[in-house]
Amino acid sequence: MNAYVALPRAINTGKRKVLKEDLLGVAQDLGFREAKTYLASGNLVLWGDQPGGTALEARLEDALEARMGLRAEFMVRDPADLRAIIDANPFPAEAADHPSHLIVTFMKTPLPADDEEILRAAISGPERFAALGREIYTDFPISMADSILDREWKKTKRTPLGTGRNWNTVLKLAEMIGA
Repeated sequence: MNAYVALPRAINTGKRKVLKEDLLGVAQDLGFREAKTYLASGNLVLWGDQPGGTALEARLEDALEARMGLRAEFMVRDPADLRAIIDANPFPAEAADHPSHLIVTFMKTPLPADDEEILRAAISGPERFAALGREIYTDFPISMADSILDREWKKTKRTPLGTGRNWNTVLKLAEMIGA
């Protein structure tokens, strides 16, 4: 049986509310044997015989739209992906010191080099980030609320197709799927 973490982008923010029951219904609609949610941000943990990857992302997006009339992008990772993400963390000391301020942004594709340059240019405080594969690790040592990084990024009108989770959540999701 395969296990996956499915991370929807931009739900349960503003008017884009998706209930736990609806997410579990999407999993049921797709034939997963078991599904659980973790926290209100829409983290969905799935177990079944279905293949993963971009095909599963598209199936989840279509199923959510069919069920609720809401289109949201999903980023899917399997246990090996999550283990690699944890092992590749470029900020291990920060993860130990302030795990809720270390954010992993899960992307559909790797960050293009020109987008990385825009992000680097937007940093004027103590924030640091590293783009590795389809993930961006961002350390906010003081406060995410006080960071201008996100505001400057939004001014560029370039929004990467991704969704962020703090280090505590990444570790919990990995534990849930045995990564």
